[in-house]
Amino acid sequence: MSPDEWYKSLPIITRYYVTLSFLTTAACALEIITPFNVYYNSHLIFKKGEVWRLMTNFFFFGNLGLDFVFHMFFLVKYCKSLEEGSFRGRSADFLWMLLFGGALLTVLAPFVAIEFLGSSLTFMMVYVWGRRHQYVNLSFLGIFNFTAPYLPWVLLAFSVMLGSSPKVDLMGMVAGHAYYFLEDVYPRMTGRRPLKTPGFVQAMFPVEERIRPAADAGLQHFAAEELQQQPVNGVGQQEQLQQQAGPAAGVEERGDGRPHAD
Repeated sequence: MSPDEWYKSLPIITRYYVTLSFLTTAACALEIITPFNVYYNSHLIFKKGEVWRLMTNFFFFGNLGLDFVFHMFFLVKYCKSLEEGSFRGRSADFLWMLLFGGALLTVLAPFVAIEFLGSSLTFMMVYVWGRRHQYVNLSFLGIFNFTAPYLPWVLLAFSVMLGSSPKVDLMGMVAGHAYYFLEDVYPRMTGRRPLKTPGFVQAMFPVEERIRPAADAGLQHFAAEELQQQPVNGVGQQEQLQQQAGPAAGVEERGDGRPHAD
C-alpha cells in the first residue's frame, strides 16, 4: 500500500487529526510559527482573546524527531482502532468523545501547568480502547503479558521509568475514565445517557448516519399506504396476496436442498 492509499484509508476523524497535528508540528519546525503561538494559556485566551489556543495546543507534539514519530504512532493506532471499532459508523459520537475529553483536559490544565494537551488526549483514547477490549491480551517487550485494560498503567510506569512526568498520562487517564463511566457504566446503572451526542454534532455527518434511517422511514410509509388501500373488484387484500404468492407457495425443498414445484 502506497502512502497515499494508506492516508486515504484512514477514517475521517483520524485523518483530520493526524493531518492537523503534522501540519502544526511541521510549521513550528520550519519556524513559520512558534510553539508560543499555539500553547495553552488561559490568560491569553480569556484576557487577550486568543481563542485559537483552545484548539491548537492539541495539535503540537514537540519537535520533529523520534519522539514525534512515537506520538504519531500511538495517535494513529488507537484513534483509528476506536473509530473503526466501537465507533464504526458513528463518527459523530467519536468526535463528541474527543470534544468532551478536550473540554475536560482544558479545565484541568491550569491546575497542573500543562501547555500542550495532545498527548493527554491520545492517552485518553488508549484508556477508552483498553476498557472496551477487556479480553485482548498484550505483551510488553515480550517480558510479560497483560490484558488491554492495564495498558495505560503499563505505559505510565514505563514513562516514569524513563524519567518523564506522570502528569500528562494521568490527566489522559482521568479524562478517559470519566468518559468510560458516563458513557458505558452509568447508563447501565440508571438507564440515562448523560453524554448523548447533541444534534449539532450529528448534523456534521448526515450522509453516514442518516441516509439509512431515512430510507427505512420511506419504506415504512410506502408499506402503510399499501395496506390502507381498499379491496379491488370485490377481492380482499389478503386473497390478492395469496393469489400473488400462489406460484411460490407450492415450492419446497428436495432432500438435496434444491427447490421444485408441486
